[in-house]
Amino acid sequence: MVFGAVASERQKVLGFGGVFFKAENPKALALWYEEHLGVKQTPTTYEEMPWVQAGGSTVFGVFNAKTKYFGADDQQFMFNFRVADLDAMVSQLREAGIEVEVDPEVYPNGRFARLADPEGNPIQLWQEMMPVTD
Repeated sequence: MVFGAVASERQKVLGFGGVFFKAENPKALALWYEEHLGVKQTPTTYEEMPWVQAGGSTVFGVFNAKTKYFGADDQQFMFNFRVADLDAMVSQLREAGIEVEVDPEVYPNGRFARLADPEGNPIQLWQEMMPVTD
């Protein structure tokens, strides 16, 4: 018996329910993401709310194993976070002593900047460009 769906209807996931990865110092790294990027730490009780994302585009990109796009050869993933104001976020991060490289090109889908977390995991910030409507 199928609950809530027609048996012939193909199911698909709704989105990410979480992102889980290993770290040398998980507590310190989780705190860094919360302090600098606003990603709330994992709740410790069921009464606490987890980080809630703003709705928007999500790209699920699978790259060739030999790509240099993420940085070092041993890096298996890269976070891409959407931001409302790239310049303001970059300024905030730089004021905190975090090195950020802004891509000078404006692409049809937006603007980008790159940084790394304290453990060297690559992060890309993306200010999505809204489509122009008449």
